[in-house]
Parts: sequence; structure tokens; C-alpha cells
Amino acid sequence: MVKVGIIANPISARDIRRVISYAGNLPINDRANIVLRMMAGLATSGVEEVVVMPEHGGIRFQLERNVQREQRLGHVNFPRMRYLDMPVTATPADSARAARMMAEEGVAAIVVLGGDGTNRVVVGACGPVPVAGVSTGTNNAFPELREPTITGLAVGLAATGQVPAAEALRPNKWLEVMLNDRREIALVDVAVVEDRFVGARAIWKAAGFRDLFVTFGLPQAIGMSAIAGLSDPVDRATPEGRHICLSPDAPRQLLAPIAPGLIDRVGIVGTDRMMPGVAHHPSVAAGSLAFDGERELTFTDGDRVSVRLVPDAFRTIDVPACMAHAASAGLFVRNPD
Repeated sequence: MVKVGIIANPISARDIRRVISYAGNLPINDRANIVLRMMAGLATSGVEEVVVMPEHGGIRFQLERNVQREQRLGHVNFPRMRYLDMPVTATPADSARAARMMAEEGVAAIVVLGGDGTNRVVVGACGPVPVAGVSTGTNNAFPELREPTITGLAVGLAATGQVPAAEALRPNKWLEVMLNDRREIALVDVAVVEDRFVGARAIWKAAGFRDLFVTFGLPQAIGMSAIAGLSDPVDRATPEGRHICLSPDAPRQLLAPIAPGLIDRVGIVGTDRMMPGVAHHPSVAAGSLAFDGERELTFTDGDRVSVRLVPDAFRTIDVPACMAHAASAGLFVRNPD
């Protein structure tokens, strides 16, 4: 039986950037609707069961009610839905625990509803299981924006083997950060800020930025990686990253959209290419580290801090490639009886 995991974070996109920028907030009903649309695509592609992370934010209630209504009316055929038996803490630990449990169950893929932070937690815990992201966070540089029905179709095609893995799966880079003996990862960016406290976690005050390390930075991105995208772009496939040194007094000033509706001025001191495995270090002796937009750790001049780019670190499902293969192979063509 082909199983796919679904991790829907009910509290993504609810950080302080809702207050200081013009970021929107996705209601619970809309999050449940996104899962419903994905499940329709998964069923059409042949997925028989979905394993879902439990939560107390309201998605489960809305989803179960909608599934029962649609099944009663005979409108849509969904996969069998089952929730993991695990405690709910309403913290990122839930997503990590769910990802580990799904991997142990042998799911063929995990679909993640959330932003960059949620995807980072899941990728760090799911091992070799490929993931597919659906954007529901504040800054969504990692999960690509597209209709969830299409994501469901593509994930189903990959999970059932109708699209060969060589076409369906895309290798991805990540950043490996070492703080003394502690190891962390980031999927998109690691920012070094002068403030030596975690506080509200989300970062938005560009004046305090001192270093930015990115796996990729696209000109159309939102968030910290937009600084790289608008000054020295690098795409997802290129086996290198960027290390940008920043200072508010630098002669080169860049206007960058670091949050929805929030365009700030950052001073760029210089840019360096990050090649795989080469250690880079912060330009300041003390501060805090933010992974994919959220402050996590602080360091002082007595700590050892390094950042390395790791290629082929994990796999994602290449939705456009899966759908292109389906079109060329006629996978959705049905002849009349």
C-alpha cells in the first residue's frame, strides 16, 4: 500500500512579522481546504493512504468534517486518512516527531504545509524520505507557490512510481552550521545578527545584519535570501552558495524585500562564493544565528562557529517534472469504455 505523510503546521505565519510587515494570515479553514485539495490529487494518482500529523489548531476538525461531507455526497474519492498516535505540544517538536514517525512507517513522501522554518524541521528529521512543500508561512523561499491540487497529483505520481525517481526527485543543498559541538541545518539562509538574544525569534531589523549565508537566492524571492537574489543571484541547482558581509555603513546600499510589504535598506560590504565543504565564519565575534528567518542560537567570542554548504543533502519532489512526464506519457488519459 502506497502511503504519503502530511504535516500541516497550524501556527505557521503567526510570528512578529505579522505586526511589523503586511504579511497575511491563512485561516484554519483555508489550511484544511489546502489539505483537501492535495488529497484529491493524491487519490487521483493512486495513493491509498495518507498519514497526518495531529494538531489542536483546528485543521483536523475542519478536514474530517469536509471529508465526511464530500464522501457522503459522492463528489470526491479521497485516500484513507489516519492520524499519528503522538502527543501534541504545539511546538516545532511536533513536526519533527511526526516526520520521524512517518519515515519509520515507510511513507513514500511527506507533504509539508508551512514556511521555511517548518520545512527545515521536517527535512532535518525525515531522513531519506523526499518532501514537497506547500507555502503557508510568512517568507516562503523554500516551498514553491503553486496550486495544492497539482502538488498532490505530482507527489502521488512520484510516490506510486509512475514517474521514475531519476525524473521525479530533485537533489537540494543545505547549510550545515556548527556551534562548538552542536550541529544545525538551514535550507535557505543563515543570518548573523549583532543582537545577542533570541527574543521574538523572527528577524526583520536589517540594521543588525552582519553576515548572510544562502544556499540559493532568487531575484523574485522574499525574505533574507532576497538580498543575495538582488545582488548576486544563485539558483537551486547550482552547486554553490553565497556568503554576503553586511554593514549599515557600507557604501553599496541595496533595497531588499525582507518581509511581505517590508522593503529595507541593507549595506553590502562584499560577497564570496560558498563552495561545497568549505568552512565560512561570521565576521563578528558575538551575536545570534537565525536559521531560515528565525533566531535560534547565540554565540560569544569564546565559541567556535562555522557554516558549510552541503550539496545533495536531501530530496524534494520536482512537481513540474512529474507533471511534464505525466503529460508526455499520457498518464491521465482515459479511454471511454
